Amino acid sequence: MSASSWPQNGMPPSSLYERLSQRMLDISGDRGVLKDVIREGAGDLVAPDASVLVKYSGYLEHMDRPFDSNYFRKTPRLMKLGEDITLWGMELGLLSMRRGELARFLFKPNYAYGTLGCPPLIPPNTTVLFEIELLDFLDCAESDKFCALSAEQQDQFPLQKVLKVAATEREFGNYLFRQNRFYDAKVRYKRALLLLRRRSAPPEEQHLVEAAKLPVLLNLSFTYLKLDRPTIALCYGEQALIIDQKNAKALFRCGQFSPWDRLVFS
Repeated sequence: MSASSWPQNGMPPSSLYERLSQRMLDISGDRGVLKDVIREGAGDLVAPDASVLVKYSGYLEHMDRPFDSNYFRKTPRLMKLGEDITLWGMELGLLSMRRGELARFLFKPNYAYGTLGCPPLIPPNTTVLFEIELLDFLDCAESDKFCALSAEQQDQFPLQKVLKVAATEREFGNYLFRQNRFYDAKVRYKRALLLLRRRSAPPEEQHLVEAAKLPVLLNLSFTYLKLDRPTIALCYGEQALIIDQKNAKALFRCGQFSPWDRLVFS
């Protein structure tokens, strides 16, 4: 029996995937996306507009080697839901997952590669199996929307909202830094710093703003060193020392410059 003559569910009668599907959870409502949890995760479910860090492998039935996998990458790239993921089934699957979770999914053709498949790799009307591990996710939609507001509009929100958004931007920058994407990390750190700098706070809350600025300034100093911009790196390090004169990281960062360097870079 050819693949094109199989039933509309994309699986031959009594196939391995058909038997596997009997014990899987229907998460799409039409049995188009089925799930089996291998290892439970923790925390919140993935947010609809999040950027996710995942490892995955995709398999065709009766094939031991994956036709698609990113497990060989030391650091998988961050993918934004709704933009970077091409399989609708994977989008739905990820929305059902929590950090640290490992799960197996079956995607019917209409949630995967359709009736035409993806020749020559994926036959027409084919159900595929994916094993997906959710390493982490960042919900940056709230941050992106907030940063798009004017300063006047942002001032309508409580300080805790600003601190939360700035922390999200810094967290995003940290992830990009770990991927050696220093320029992109710098952009996120500077967004965080801009939010904190332009936010006015009453005297009794100003220490919260300064405490949030400190790690961002240290991150910027280190990032600019990585970008071979020592003048700017020193500037951010000295700004960190203004907030905390005894901060070990700031002292170390500024101590990397000799008096001659300071004269040249001034």
